[in-house]
Amino acid sequence: SLMVDVTGQKRKEKVILPSYFQGKKPNTIPNKKIEDPASGKVSTSSLATRQDLTNFHLIPPRVTFGVLKEGCTYATTVIMKNVGVNFSRFRVKQPPPHTGLRVMYKPGPVAGLQVELEIEIFAMLIGDKDTGGLEEVSHDIEILTEIETLLLPVKANILS
Repeated sequence: SLMVDVTGQKRKEKVILPSYFQGKKPNTIPNKKIEDPASGKVSTSSLATRQDLTNFHLIPPRVTFGVLKEGCTYATTVIMKNVGVNFSRFRVKQPPPHTGLRVMYKPGPVAGLQVELEIEIFAMLIGDKDTGGLEEVSHDIEILTEIETLLLPVKANILS
């Protein structure tokens, strides 16, 4: 129960449920769906009434590189998992060059599987003002799917 803690005592604070339990997905923008005859639509009677037949989850939902040394390249992997019943296509809108970010992935449909997105950052300082040797880079990478746009927040601190 959410009313009592593990010891059986009444909770003093309200429990905040994760967004995936509440039916909401953080960092998403819904797209206007256009019917595509080649999109692999499932039309069985048990699934015909569902609206969100394609769904992606990002694991982890955000990337924090931490403190990086200027002039070095760092990389991490994010898994994009298809938790819907249809196969779905996606594409990544590459970040602008001044961020130092690049996303590498294998394009194509994701049918009940997952795809690895490699997030690479070249640590470079672009600010003209004196920031004390530490500059923060923050950017939301846009992943365009058939029904929504996922936003993957990426943050890093670059040390000169």
